[in-house]
Amino acid sequence: MTELDKIYSPTEIEEKWYKIWEENKYFRATMDKDKPNYSIVMPPPNVTGILHVGHVLNNTIQDVLIRHKRMSGYNTLWMPGTDHAGIATQNRVERQLAEEGLTKEDLGRDKFIEKTWEWKEKHGGMITAQLRKLGASLDWEKERFTMDEGLSESVSDIFIKLYNDGLIYQGEYMVNWCPRCGTAISDDEVDHTDKAGNMWHIKYPVKDSDEVFIVATTRPETMLGDTGVAVHPDDVRYKHLVGKTVILPLVGREIPIIADDYVDMEFGTGVVKMTPAHDPNDFEIGKRHNLEVISILTKDAKINELGGKYQGMTREEARKAVVMDLEKLGFMEKIEDHPHSVGGCYRCNTVIEPRVSHQWFVSMKTLADKALEVVYDGDIKIMPKRWEKVYYNWLENIRDWCISRQIWWGHRIPAYYGPDNYIFVAKIEEEAKEQALKHYGKEVELRQETDVLDTWFSSALWPFSTMGWPEKTEMLEIFYPTNTIVTGADILFFWIARMVMMGMYEMDAIPFENVVLHGIVRDEKGRKMSKSLGNSPDPLYLIDKYGAD
Repeated sequence: MTELDKIYSPTEIEEKWYKIWEENKYFRATMDKDKPNYSIVMPPPNVTGILHVGHVLNNTIQDVLIRHKRMSGYNTLWMPGTDHAGIATQNRVERQLAEEGLTKEDLGRDKFIEKTWEWKEKHGGMITAQLRKLGASLDWEKERFTMDEGLSESVSDIFIKLYNDGLIYQGEYMVNWCPRCGTAISDDEVDHTDKAGNMWHIKYPVKDSDEVFIVATTRPETMLGDTGVAVHPDDVRYKHLVGKTVILPLVGREIPIIADDYVDMEFGTGVVKMTPAHDPNDFEIGKRHNLEVISILTKDAKINELGGKYQGMTREEARKAVVMDLEKLGFMEKIEDHPHSVGGCYRCNTVIEPRVSHQWFVSMKTLADKALEVVYDGDIKIMPKRWEKVYYNWLENIRDWCISRQIWWGHRIPAYYGPDNYIFVAKIEEEAKEQALKHYGKEVELRQETDVLDTWFSSALWPFSTMGWPEKTEMLEIFYPTNTIVTGADILFFWIARMVMMGMYEMDAIPFENVVLHGIVRDEKGRKMSKSLGNSPDPLYLIDKYGAD
């Protein structure tokens, strides 16, 4: 009889048994036609990720569900995989290059992408190895990666279909621009926080008049790009001035006084400065009144050559200098404390800059209507139920999705441009050349689109692309739609709603029946746990010390 060790070593025991489980393929999905089916697709962690407490909570819930069904005699599939995490991975590789005194431009696009694949092969498996330590009973033989060959093909196919159906388009629009990441990001990727700030009240003299408008703003530096001031058409105080002009302080530019229903007569002085290049509302008003669009910021948020003597300053430096000059020249009426909401990039927390830019968009209204319908009708159940109201509110007020990103790592948009910028959308250049030959009647040089797709675009296809679409495999037939998706409520819009939209669009079927939203693990101060705050216990340390259970 073998004597038990006096000291229990959880790591040794767990690693031994997990290896036996995996080698014996105990977690492999069965496809017995006489059995009921149950499937879950794991929310793919970023390839840059390491195991944290949120992963432990999320995967434990999934593991409980899948093991229960497996032991109850179901065909079960728990699909593993990782996400290529476009911006996060590119940032990681760029930092590595910076330590060698290099930039991505030094390497060029193709070499940089090679380098990123090398980084992925070396570091990208860390999170899946850690999930094994957790004891997660995933079918590892079916592991997918959002940029593997099959998933990349499905991304191209869906993009081309959406484009041909008129649901993807290009245009000059106001987008959320991250100066640090150097790319546009969608509305849902902007985190808003309330911050203490100021409201500056500035005098704008009416031309050939003794009258002066008092204009209030939280961003005085953007006045360098003002191309109008607006009042409400029914405001008797200013009706006689509509159609006249004011002289823009510090700049000397003559700009028109316009009337628009958007202006709130009761707010402040009832006069609003118009900076169409740097404010989404001003951009829309500017389009209605044909106001000039003057962008005074570079892509890294410094004042450009149109900013005169302020050129080269950061936004913060320009704000101080502009305020100082306004005070010196007598244009400052008053300064008040004013708390306001500031948008930051969800990746790096840099303050977002509204920027007019040429981007690719998905038209969302048609897709959103179907995604609303299946939850209204109870085909998909969201738990806790209170989150249904949040889901409805977002989809009922949805804006078009900006899907292009100005980075190199990711799914390159399958589009090519002719000499006159006519667009040919095709999987490969040969197909685009065939389209171009028909269009122009001769062979021409084509230029490939440089932007890549938002990482969430490929994630939106996850429930069916991972199971063998567009090939339509036996696994897809048996396990799609899936039964349950388990995730944090913070990605209800980023991921859940978009999976519903894409599932209904391509498969004409819901991607899952149940959405289980769990809470976010927080510390005693209510903060999300993160490595940077130093408030997150290391699950691997705890597993080594106490065991996964």
